[in-house]
Order: sequence, then C-alpha cells, then structure tokens
Amino acid sequence: MRVIVALGGNALLRRGQSMNAHTQMDNVRGVVKTLADLARKHELIITHGNGPQVGMLALESPYPFDTLGAQTQGMIGYWMLQALQNALPGRQVLAMVTQTLVSAVDPAFDDPSKFVGQVYEREEAEKLAGEHGWTVKPDGRHWRRVVPSPSPQRVVETRLVRQMVREGVVVICAGGGGIPVVRDEQGRLAGVEAVIDKDLTASMLAEALDCDAFLILTDVPRVMRDFGTPRQSEIAHTTPYELRAMDFPAGSMGPKVDAVCRFVETTGDMAAIGRLDQAERILGGDAGTIVTPNARWPLTSTL
Repeated sequence: MRVIVALGGNALLRRGQSMNAHTQMDNVRGVVKTLADLARKHELIITHGNGPQVGMLALESPYPFDTLGAQTQGMIGYWMLQALQNALPGRQVLAMVTQTLVSAVDPAFDDPSKFVGQVYEREEAEKLAGEHGWTVKPDGRHWRRVVPSPSPQRVVETRLVRQMVREGVVVICAGGGGIPVVRDEQGRLAGVEAVIDKDLTASMLAEALDCDAFLILTDVPRVMRDFGTPRQSEIAHTTPYELRAMDFPAGSMGPKVDAVCRFVETTGDMAAIGRLDQAERILGGDAGTIVTPNARWPLTSTL
C-alpha cells in the first residue's frame, strides 16, 4: 500500500523532557524502528510536527515563522533522514523542505488561533505579549501564544514528492504543516507569518498522492468517546459521519479527527489515529481508531 504517516509532537519530544538535540535524536531513533518496518512493506511518506521547536526558536530568533518553519523542517528532517538511512541500508530516503500554499485572504489571519510554544501563567503571557507583540489566549488553565492558522490548499512540491515515491524513495516532507506561503499579484510565492495544522496538511497531501491509508500516530491508543466523563470509551472502528457527531477538544484531538474525516470523505479510503508502536496492527485492523466509509477494515483478506 501507499501509506502516509503524520507523527505527533511526542515522537520527538515527550512531556517533561529537555529540549536538546541529543534527547530528540534519541527519540527519533526509537521512532524510526517502527517507520522502517512500515517502509519495508509499503510505499511510505512521513510528515511530522514541529510545534515545540518552533516555539522555542521564536523566543530566541528574529526570523519570521515561515523561515522558522524551514529551519525546523531541515533540522528534524536531517535527524529522521539519517536514522532511516541507518535502519534501511540500500534504500533511498529523502528529506524535503516543502512549502504549503494558503490563501492570502484566509479569515484565520484576522483571528489567530494556533497555539505555539510553551505554556505560561496569565501574567507572564501578557508581559511577553507586550514585549514581543504577540497574541496570547488561554489554553486550559494556562496561557500560550497564538498565531494565524490558515487552511492548507496544496503542498507546492506535490508532483516532486509523487515522483520520488513512485521511484521507491521514502520521503520525509511537510514538516510542521509545511512552510506557509501565498501567491502575490504576479503569481510569485512569498512566505507569511502563520503556522499550518500539520494533520490537515498531511490529509490533503495523502489525497493528492492517492494514498491507500493515512495514519496519525501519536501517544494515545484510540480516540475516546465522551472523554473525561464516567461514560468514556474507546472507539475502534467508525465512520466520518459518526465522528463528526461527537465533540472533541479544538486544541488537541479535534484537528486530528477533522483531518482523518476529510481524507475518508474525499477518497473513500482508510484513515486511523493510534499509537506509533502499533502502526502495523492498525493497518491490520486490530488497533487504533480506524475510520472508513462503512466502519470496516480490512476490506479484504489480502491486505
């Protein structure tokens, strides 16, 4: 199968870990064991988050978010590229810095909503906002910086990614949702100050590349129905229609659910949310939350 994997931020940095290169590189080497197993059996495209890394750099750097996105794509892509090359000797692996086209008139630019960086108490968040010209909003009981999050329209380098996948290359791309760019009145590309939801970009790219399966791999085994209540329960197999009738937090599971629903609704193929170390079991149908048009997977016994 042709499979696209969207890695959650925990793949590089787990809660409470120090944000240094050594820790993140160790985490990547652990992640790559699962990815290498997938790559031996399937055509594989890998996307990843970059939220903690961009948030830290934004505190220290004078560069705008599009440039920081490129910087973190290169850094994380390098770590994953090297680890995969070591795990898959003789296999071609490519890490690409890619741009994601958005609309210059997307309403998100007027209402920043994407959380980036670390959490703060309200007083400290408002102080930093005044010093740096940030917009801050509450995230649970804490406060965080928010930036515009326009809807992705297309990964600019989609055709090149498709060509590489057809030639058997494992491709790492669209890190952090891609570098946000718009076209000006002459049709030229220009970066913008924004962050694109990584799972929505991965969903869009999965559709454009005719992927058979779209996996969002994170640190939760399944999506929970009625999460945080006495009635909560795991969702094993479901449909976009059923998922869209439920309520999920906008800052965490909501975008992931939206991303898998969009892919299944548009293509009729399979998407899933689950744990990274259970990726093969998810494709086999006995782990994760699997989303298909009819809530059945696998569709045949020859998967």
